[in-house]
Amino acid sequence: MPGTLRAWKAVLIFTLFAGCALAQDDVAALRSRFARDTDPIHRAKSMRQLGRAEFQEIEKDANAGELAQALATLREYRDEAQSCEKALDDRGIDAEKHPNGFKQLQFSVRESLLRLDDLLVTLTADQQKPFLEARQHLDTMNRHLLHELFPNNPAKSGPSEKPTG
Repeated sequence: MPGTLRAWKAVLIFTLFAGCALAQDDVAALRSRFARDTDPIHRAKSMRQLGRAEFQEIEKDANAGELAQALATLREYRDEAQSCEKALDDRGIDAEKHPNGFKQLQFSVRESLLRLDDLLVTLTADQQKPFLEARQHLDTMNRHLLHELFPNNPAKSGPSEKPTG
């Protein structure tokens, strides 16, 4: 029994290290594919998968105290998302009628904002500052994408009033 337990531990340790290496390879492969693709819709569709992989790296680096590397990866994600947003906007497509690309990019940005918010609570106020700057850019992008997708959605001015009577 003890020999079997040691064998399973070895397999588990190997799997963990191999998983980390594969995650890094996945990010590199996803970034390479993203960089080669010239179609804005395809690029936007790939952002969700790329963003998830990059945020795994961001979280891993932040947990290891490598905040400079985590911030560099976050800024890279932000730049990739901005390039998608600009390319989609440049096409002049009505996102409300043809949401392909806009929708996928918005999903990715929204998910990234949630993951970034989870990360921010683990950082000190001084450590948060550069991450908050990137978060502001992502939030502005998210609002822009939502407006493109739902241009006729009235802004809520406050709590709804109950009818009297």
